[in-house]
Amino acid sequence: MGEQVYSPLKGKLINIEDVSDEMFSQRMLGDGVAIIPSDKNVYSPVDGVVTMVYDTQHAIGLKTNDGKDILIHIGIETVNLKGKPFKTKVKVGDVVKHGDLLTVVDWNYIKLKGCETVVPVICIGSDITVNGTYGKVDSGDNLFTI
Repeated sequence: MGEQVYSPLKGKLINIEDVSDEMFSQRMLGDGVAIIPSDKNVYSPVDGVVTMVYDTQHAIGLKTNDGKDILIHIGIETVNLKGKPFKTKVKVGDVVKHGDLLTVVDWNYIKLKGCETVVPVICIGSDITVNGTYGKVDSGDNLFTI
């Protein structure tokens, strides 16, 4: 059956191939999907442990209970914003449940600085099967199976 990954935020689900950054669209880091956000809260898509919070808070890594690595990359080129639009609520080593708040994002600031707001959700080193269809998605909706 595989492990389920749920939507970390509300918005519009798009194909990973439609992300402008080739690192994601070409699946260089792994397979996944992306979300164009319509809400500021980003939640954990899985039960697991926080393995990485990038210094600039634009990316959060999680290890699922089955040992799969998930990357949530919040925006494109947002590394250059030095953490300003993010209020991260977790740290490395925190145990999280699907639906726990990870960070709060100021999307207006990100847009003002000329960065894209798309959020790739990637499973590093594993194939996925997308559940459902692209389009409107709510936080907590089932995105894909690892």
